[in-house]
Amino acid sequence: MVHSRHSRAPSRIAACAAAAVLLAVPAVVGGASGAVAAGAPGPPAAAVLIVPAADGPADPEAAKAQVEKNWTAFFDPKTPTDEKAELLQHGDMLKPLLDGFSAGAEAAKTSVKVTDVTFTSPTEGTVTYDLSVGGATELPGSKGVVVLEDGVWKVSLKTVCQLIEASGAEAPPLLC
Repeated sequence: MVHSRHSRAPSRIAACAAAAVLLAVPAVVGGASGAVAAGAPGPPAAAVLIVPAADGPADPEAAKAQVEKNWTAFFDPKTPTDEKAELLQHGDMLKPLLDGFSAGAEAAKTSVKVTDVTFTSPTEGTVTYDLSVGGATELPGSKGVVVLEDGVWKVSLKTVCQLIEASGAEAPPLLC
């Protein structure tokens, strides 16, 4: 995330502001996985099978709009904690951490602008964004991961862990 030695201080401040959400309390995060039933009968020979695109969601434009909206809202200091929890992967388990997000002065001035969304599967994508603190872009062209969880495109834990790492802070061990 740090682009050069000369930009390290502002980038570190921006990453600290964005990662403030994770510095309050360690949490245990469980994974969820979907399973396909083995031996399930297939469609009749005359049926038309509609298969979602292997490289993205069925409606990429609608998904992209939701990603941009949700990503921006997650990093907006005015978004209430309960709403942030709905926009973070496994956010329901991380509400105590999210409470700390607005505690710092820098976090209160943090914002993001999504510049690109590229889907890598029907349930995951890469988000390119500019992270700003106080109106100054501190982490331009940053990359993060968005995941589809419970029908909602959410900021991934991987992204939050990347921001913690870039800030120089130590992530809670069971989180990242």
